[in-house]
Amino acid sequence: MKRKDYWLHVLSSQSLKKKWAISSAAVIFISFTLMSIILYVALKGWLYQQEEQEVKRTMSDLTSFFESQGPYLTVKDIQANTGLMTSIVDKDQTVRLLNSDGIELLQINDTSIFPDFDDTDIPDKGYSIIGNNQESISAIGNVQLGRFKGYVQLEHPLNAFRSIMSYMLTAMLLLSVCALLLSGWIGYLLATYLLTPLKELRMTMDDVAAHGFQKDMSITYNAKDEIGELIAVYEGMMAKLKLSFEQQQQFMADASHELRTPLQVVEGHLSLLNRWGKDDPEILEESLGISLHEVQQMKTLLDEMLELARGEQMKDLPFTDIVQETKKVIGELLQLYPTSSIKHHFSKNEQLDVLISPNAYQQIIRNIISNAIRYSLKPACVSISYERKDNHVIIHVQDQGIGIDQDDIPKIFDRFFRVDAARSRDIGGSGLGLSIVKMLVENSKGTVKVTSEKGKGTIFSIIFPIPK
Repeated sequence: MKRKDYWLHVLSSQSLKKKWAISSAAVIFISFTLMSIILYVALKGWLYQQEEQEVKRTMSDLTSFFESQGPYLTVKDIQANTGLMTSIVDKDQTVRLLNSDGIELLQINDTSIFPDFDDTDIPDKGYSIIGNNQESISAIGNVQLGRFKGYVQLEHPLNAFRSIMSYMLTAMLLLSVCALLLSGWIGYLLATYLLTPLKELRMTMDDVAAHGFQKDMSITYNAKDEIGELIAVYEGMMAKLKLSFEQQQQFMADASHELRTPLQVVEGHLSLLNRWGKDDPEILEESLGISLHEVQQMKTLLDEMLELARGEQMKDLPFTDIVQETKKVIGELLQLYPTSSIKHHFSKNEQLDVLISPNAYQQIIRNIISNAIRYSLKPACVSISYERKDNHVIIHVQDQGIGIDQDDIPKIFDRFFRVDAARSRDIGGSGLGLSIVKMLVENSKGTVKVTSEKGKGTIFSIIFPIPK
């Protein structure tokens, strides 16, 4: 494994808290280091320019002094200029006077060693700065004392400059290390504080994984930031999962209960036939009829459960003339319930197109009319009518049956719910019909409403949007 890949692997295996601390420390350290380098380079350049200015001022003072004295300059005259001498000594500078052959005639102060004399870079007037290095700055220029022509040379040491730069470098290195440690510590504390909600979220998820939905899944975090949004999404998702889990548990319990009864009936009659009933034609015919009826009930239950599952996945919806589909369903039901009266109110040649599959609509209207017939006093009388209102079409299915208690109306669309369990078992049905109705209606972006009065009847209103 390459070194780069190795460090990436090590970093990726750390916790988010450590990654945050390391990343923040690295970013702050690199930023501080870059700023320190820029500041160091800028300060070094500025201080070096200041040292060069000192050299230029001293050289200007020297050339002006020598040339102002004329050909009769003596050592006493030089010593008498205390201001110039003090300035040279205070700056640890060294000055010497050379003849035209480069032979030293006079030296002021003795703190530096002069480089070898070279007159190739000396201008005719003024002076030039040479020896640009980290130890010292050298300058040399022409000087004219009457008929005497020579050179004045200055050596300016950079001891103070190097001391300041060394101090600055040491201070910046120490500050960089302190910045690295401080930023890492602050990043770790900040990561600990900011990641506390995520830690709680992980513990909550562990509790759900270990104990299911028995414990409270709420997390106290009120900030409107990304973590708050994540927790809100998590709580919403878990609420849906909890509801789905509870519905699944209820579904399994109800389905097993619904299937247990017909199975027990079939088992009882088969046991009866197996013992002695097969020899009695009346008992044989009765037991077979009841068993076939119970098997048919189980088949209907399973078919409706499959219909419910298939309907929830339906995406594309075609146009369907609901008036014509209602006529087909009415024709089928009149054959099953010949004593019932089903009144279909619609205008001649009326066509109402709705975005729903024909099978889905037939399933909806069949379930509602069948319930109306089953829960009506004999003979059953059912009325079907249509209404257009605000870009919607409403199908009203009204019966004159036993009605529904007001407290039970919100529950009738729950799976396996029955208004009167004892009577519903005698009437028949699985308790899934209205669940299928609601699901199929909502899948077509419609709604279903129920109004009922106990002992007087019920009205189902199915509302579909009219497509443009």
